[in-house]
Amino acid sequence: MKNNISINAHSSIRIERGGVLYVDPFMVSDESHDADVILITHDHHDHFSPEDSGKVAKEDTIFVCPENCIKTIEAAGIPAERITGVLPGHNLELEGALIEVVPAYNIGKQFHPKENNWVGYIVTIDDERIYVAGDTDDNEDIRKVVCDVAMVPIGGTYTMTADEAAGLINAIKPKVAIPTHYNAIVGSKEDEETFIKAVDEDIEVIIKL
Repeated sequence: MKNNISINAHSSIRIERGGVLYVDPFMVSDESHDADVILITHDHHDHFSPEDSGKVAKEDTIFVCPENCIKTIEAAGIPAERITGVLPGHNLELEGALIEVVPAYNIGKQFHPKENNWVGYIVTIDDERIYVAGDTDDNEDIRKVVCDVAMVPIGGTYTMTADEAAGLINAIKPKVAIPTHYNAIVGSKEDEETFIKAVDEDIEVIIKL
C-alpha cells in the first residue's frame, strides 16, 4: 500500500487503491479531478485550500471535515449534501474505505486547541491501516493509534518537532513511517534527517517529499 501513497507537498496526501482519496489538498499543480473523497483535517489555509481542492474534486466528490469547518467548506461552494462533518471518535465507510477519526491538537501551544475538535484520520483499505495525523503534537490520545503506516508532521512550530514525531512513531510502532508537514511552510530537510536517525531501526522510514 505504501506505493499507492503520494505527497504533493506539505501535508497534501493522495491515496489510491480502487478509488482515490486525498487529505488536505494543497500546492496542487495539475487539475486531475480524480478525487472520490477529500478528507480535511482542519480549515487553516494550508490544509483547506478551495483552489487546490477544486483541482482534484469531481462533481460528486465527498468532503469529510471537522464539524466546525462545515461552514468554511460550504462557503467555498461545496453543496451541503456532499459534506460530512465528523468529530474525534467517529467512524464511517466511504468508497470501500473505513475511516476512523482521531483527535489532533497541540500541547503547550495554541495553534490547534483540543477544544476545536480538529482531526487526523485512520483509513483502512484492504486490511491495511493508514494513519494521517493532521496538525498535532504528540499527546495521550494519538499514542493509542494502531496502524500499519503512519504519516506524521515533523516541521515543528505549529506541530511536533522531528524528535517528538520520532518518539511518537517509536511508541505506536507502525511498520512504515512517512514524515509530512516540512520543506514548504515550515521545516527543512534537516528535520527529515533528524527524524530518520531517531526512528527505531525496525520501522521503515519512507520519504515522499
